[in-house]
Amino acid sequence: MRVCLVYDCLFPFTVGGAERWYRNLAERLAAEGHAVTYLTLRQWDRGARPAIPGVRVATAGPRLALYAGGRRRVLPPLVFGAGVGWHLLRHHGAYDVVHTASFPYFSLLAAAALRPLGRYRLVVDWHEVWTRGYWREYLGRVGGSVGWAVQRLCVRIPQRAFCFSRLHAARLRAEGYRGEVTTLEGEYAGRPAPAVTEPAEPVVVFAGRHIPEKRVPALVPAIARAREMLPGADLRGLILGDGPDRAKVEQLVAAHGLDGVIRVPGFVPPEAVEAALRRALCLVLPSRREGYGLVVVEAAAMGTPSVVVREPDNAAVELIADGENGVVAPTSSAEDLATAIARVYAAGPALRTATAAWFGRNARRLSLEASLDIVVASYAAAS
Repeated sequence: MRVCLVYDCLFPFTVGGAERWYRNLAERLAAEGHAVTYLTLRQWDRGARPAIPGVRVATAGPRLALYAGGRRRVLPPLVFGAGVGWHLLRHHGAYDVVHTASFPYFSLLAAAALRPLGRYRLVVDWHEVWTRGYWREYLGRVGGSVGWAVQRLCVRIPQRAFCFSRLHAARLRAEGYRGEVTTLEGEYAGRPAPAVTEPAEPVVVFAGRHIPEKRVPALVPAIARAREMLPGADLRGLILGDGPDRAKVEQLVAAHGLDGVIRVPGFVPPEAVEAALRRALCLVLPSRREGYGLVVVEAAAMGTPSVVVREPDNAAVELIADGENGVVAPTSSAEDLATAIARVYAAGPALRTATAAWFGRNARRLSLEASLDIVVASYAAAS
């Protein structure tokens, strides 16, 4: 089968759950013998085209800064949408399936407009569905209203729809989607069985982008407060990743007198992230908005519990059985996050054992392979 995967980012040039999903999907489809094209924006220097085994990487636009001040810029989605349209026009008839992320929406609109010419089946991943209120908060009253209207237009396009959480599947239906919605619960591409748990070090770990939605700066006062609650624990912090909020995180570390206690090294190789999670007391993900929360599953696979925050837009809460594989904090305040960290510390090795057992029971459901089976089977039946 000839498949075109469409997303404006490519792992590891940008790092996130969606990037890893499409990279893994491309590799697995190619390994199964499908002809795969990955259509994206260029994120690398000229002459340094990335190599994905068995996958043709094609560009639909130049290198552009996707974010400004932690928010997605408007120009790159427009450029990418035009590039996707031009690519599909030039290669009409070349694909059996076009599988695209819903966001940024203009690429989906282009793929839908050219489907009569290309005669391909259209498959769409809805990693998130934003409410009208969130759109306005994100882009302002006028821009947010336009964004919400474009999202609603995309919802009404005939498509085979996938979501990655019950939260966003329900929102997609509420926004007016009338077709079948399938929830893909698995994005984890690691070992299918839980690792042998290692004794925890008193280190709280964060791994991800430093953007406003992740609320990374909230970790610093939370760790400071947790150290007060646990005076004999010698609690430390390791905040991995990078982004526009990193400077603020570093300033807060200095302001709280925690230099040497909380390290902020930036992006590190995947094996270093895995090693940090394996030894961590817990992962803390204070996000207000997550479409899935893959890092929670990655931590659980090593027997490391997670702390997440109960928020209306945070689908990562669906991955936590409170007291079994982590803790759900009521807010991202220093007090609430510190209390959750203290709960993990007090639970000790028993919580790590329970976390590994939770992963063992759910590994197949949460695996990339399970989702891939559903996706490939859907291609033949996609509208």
